[in-house]
Amino acid sequence: MEPGYVTLHERGELAERIDAALAMLKDCGLCPRMCKVNREENEPGFCLTGRLAKVAGYNLHFGEEAPLVGVRGSGTIFFAQCNLGCVFCQNYDISHEDQSAREVTKDQLAWIMLSLQKAGALNINFVTPSHVAPQILEALPLAVSGGLRVPLVYNSGGYDRVKTLKLLDGVFDIYMPDAKFAKHEHAARYCEARDYPGRARAAIKEMHRQVGDLALDGDGIAARGLLVRHLVMPGGVAGTKEWMEFLGREISKNTYVNVMDQYRPCGRAFEFPEINRTVTPDEFEQALKAAKDAGLARLDERGARFVKRLWQALHP
Repeated sequence: MEPGYVTLHERGELAERIDAALAMLKDCGLCPRMCKVNREENEPGFCLTGRLAKVAGYNLHFGEEAPLVGVRGSGTIFFAQCNLGCVFCQNYDISHEDQSAREVTKDQLAWIMLSLQKAGALNINFVTPSHVAPQILEALPLAVSGGLRVPLVYNSGGYDRVKTLKLLDGVFDIYMPDAKFAKHEHAARYCEARDYPGRARAAIKEMHRQVGDLALDGDGIAARGLLVRHLVMPGGVAGTKEWMEFLGREISKNTYVNVMDQYRPCGRAFEFPEINRTVTPDEFEQALKAAKDAGLARLDERGARFVKRLWQALHP
């Protein structure tokens, strides 16, 4: 079955979406920041990105969830900058400092997609796409003309505007948002977005409306659907219990959830004593229990043994 973006392109609907998305750059309201700068004229807002997207790197990635990578890998494109200000970001140099990223034209972005597909990628995985959705859209017709036919993955921090997501309906086959913070005060302190909890919940609902629960093919590879990531953090500041209850109650008990154990202090985390440590095995086990108590059965638990080994190594 051909991806939806191919059909939209053939019907002429993709061109309409591109026009609408590009128009939003002139008074930027792509994400909940609503910076209202003219990115068409390279005025920078919170994301420090002007008319062109910035790519920090791209490769076949094998560190993603098993349904995304299989044995061939996920074709991952890392965009520089971000619409969140996470003080603990594990890609801090890419999302905050922007030392090595380069601007790419739509032709270059299309070429990257096609080169990843040619290398065997099962999908094209756009990492941190919330602030560059128009640039992705405008590159797609060129990529489709060049033969792009693999599923597209929207791999975001969850701080997405529903109006923008509606322009992506039928374009992205797989949505993979983070569910970061459940409480306003934690979102404000750690990612400079006090409204994150409500915005992320609304975004995840819209994503699920578009693609439904994660569907796998006969080889266990993701074909379409929603995959939610939740990073467990020290002291429960991420609000794991609240997020798991939300997913089970308001999204679907069949939601594929990756309860992630790999938090480690990065970026500016050392400035916040309460998160300047790794997660304990007990904290992670409690997080898994919260997911199961919420009725969520499709859990990616690959990290459970890793967090125990890490804690034992750091605390012999």
